[in-house]
Amino acid sequence: MKLKPFLQGFGILAVVITLIPLIAADFWWIRMFDYPHIQLTLLTLTAIAAYFLKFEIKSWRDYAFMGVLLACFIFQFAKIYPYTPFAPYDVGKPTEEVDRETEFLLLTSNVLQKNKETGLLIEELKKINPDVAVLTETDTKWQKALQEGIGSDYPYKVEVPLDNTYGMILYSKLKLNKPEVKFIVDDSIPSIHSEILLRSGDVVQLHAIHPTPPMPQHNPSSSDRDAEMMKIALESMDSDIPVIVIGDFNDVAWSNTTSMFQSVGELLDVRKGRSFYNTFNAKSMIMRWSLDHIFVSEEFRVESINTGGDVKSDHFPFYAKLYLQPELAKEQKPEPADKEQIKKAKEQIQEEEQENAEKGQNGSSNQ
Repeated sequence: MKLKPFLQGFGILAVVITLIPLIAADFWWIRMFDYPHIQLTLLTLTAIAAYFLKFEIKSWRDYAFMGVLLACFIFQFAKIYPYTPFAPYDVGKPTEEVDRETEFLLLTSNVLQKNKETGLLIEELKKINPDVAVLTETDTKWQKALQEGIGSDYPYKVEVPLDNTYGMILYSKLKLNKPEVKFIVDDSIPSIHSEILLRSGDVVQLHAIHPTPPMPQHNPSSSDRDAEMMKIALESMDSDIPVIVIGDFNDVAWSNTTSMFQSVGELLDVRKGRSFYNTFNAKSMIMRWSLDHIFVSEEFRVESINTGGDVKSDHFPFYAKLYLQPELAKEQKPEPADKEQIKKAKEQIQEEEQENAEKGQNGSSNQ
């Protein structure tokens, strides 16, 4: 195969893949193109460099092709730029005056339900020693292993073990006030919500979620995931106390859904300005992106974030050391969502509720 036609063919493909996620539809085969944005950006840059170095740019076709590829690259890079170290922090570092009693380490980890090497994660948890850990895809096997391995170190627990890959367990060294398990969009997909009492005496709100991804067989649209995220965003926006939202979102940080979730919830992304910290797929060196997230309101500061080691899951653990410094909240307060964003969030919720109502009616009529 000749190089020039190959590069031109790749350029056309890159443009198509870049444009597909802009389609306002929630079908799984459209939303899946949100994920490999880092890889697509690097491949587009490689194609530009190869074309420029290998061939003389003479005809208008060459100029047009290079122009389209450059525009494509700029659009792609603009999407991921906020997650590079060149961008400013979304959540700043704590100052020297911060109350050290507000410090706590927060971790989220999708354990992979079928993963039998439970001891690896338990050793990793002992090493990282989080104050609060949210563990997803936890069934009764994982519940028992965690209780035996580190259960005595965490006096506060909320456990919802399930065998459908949506089990969730919350372990905390800090007191949990009014913990609650909710099934926001589906009676088989739990989320955990609780106030957390910090060592300083301050109280913050935690939302732990694991919405279902769009999948061709079980969930062909992203409406359930998007609706759950929007419901949490609206709760966060209305909260009277500092908010943390954590978990496996089954969505990348730069997608339109996650961006709107952040805007509507008036939340900050601990990744922005630091790095990608890709958590999935741990089993692939190339196809990796960020699916596990920690979002916070403006009262928080981030000392550090990182991913954990290989625990034989398809996700790496993701954790952050946070401080509460509300006196500096105005310095990083996000712009409030506009009316159109809030309207769209509510429409996504209504769409999901309507779909579920229709499913329920169809199920009843089939019985």
